[in-house]
Amino acid sequence: MRNTPQKITQSVDLFYRGVSTRKVQEHLAIFHPHNASHMSVYNWIVKYSKMISKFTNKLKVSVGEEAQIDEIEFHRRQYHEKGMKGTEKNFFIDSIDPDTKFLISSEYSKTRGSQNIKAVVKRIKEKTDDQIKTATTDGWNAYGKVIKKVWGYNNKLGRYNVFHNRVIVSEKDETFNYPIERLHNSVRARTKVMRGFHGSINSANAIMKGYEIYYNFVTKHQQIKCCPYELAIPELAEILKENKNKWVALINMANQQSI
Repeated sequence: MRNTPQKITQSVDLFYRGVSTRKVQEHLAIFHPHNASHMSVYNWIVKYSKMISKFTNKLKVSVGEEAQIDEIEFHRRQYHEKGMKGTEKNFFIDSIDPDTKFLISSEYSKTRGSQNIKAVVKRIKEKTDDQIKTATTDGWNAYGKVIKKVWGYNNKLGRYNVFHNRVIVSEKDETFNYPIERLHNSVRARTKVMRGFHGSINSANAIMKGYEIYYNFVTKHQQIKCCPYELAIPELAEILKENKNKWVALINMANQQSI
């Protein structure tokens, strides 16, 4: 593209650190001779989030024995045109490893039905192989059937390969599990100013895929004092340790994989 990799990735990084696309545009106008529109910034976010996620979705991870799975409810604006109203209830379904804090799998979906949950759970199994022994969820019924179906039954042991730890949250409880709820607090802090995910469900999913990349590979987690990928994918951490701009490094790796 005619814009430099540094300019593009700087824009993407600023966005996930909480800066709106219009504010990113104003920032570029100060430091770069050729400015870009806020829609260009938006298009960079969607394009490169999709590109990198195709690579990161296939990475094997080293995690603990538990995967916590939950969802966040969002109300996405159906119309961007001035004067048009209407929202649609969507869900961001995700899973985290409590040990490494790695966001293993996520998907922004129209509903939280079995097929939507299956897409997330199936990717957990693909990325972790046989490491997961316990899947912790809330009381939503769709989780149980999907977890049993994806991980399967062990005839030799006479039990399912993964124990479903179903936590029923009472009205008095604020959260059902701390690690994934802490992640959700970070997600909400960023998305509450996104004005309803203007655009299609696909672009909304791409934006959230970008947040997954930012959370796992770019920003340090306060508790573990490093990025989650450094614990979950140590061999990649060794490759990326000299690259301060993780966005450019991941884009290059995604490009090499696609060749």
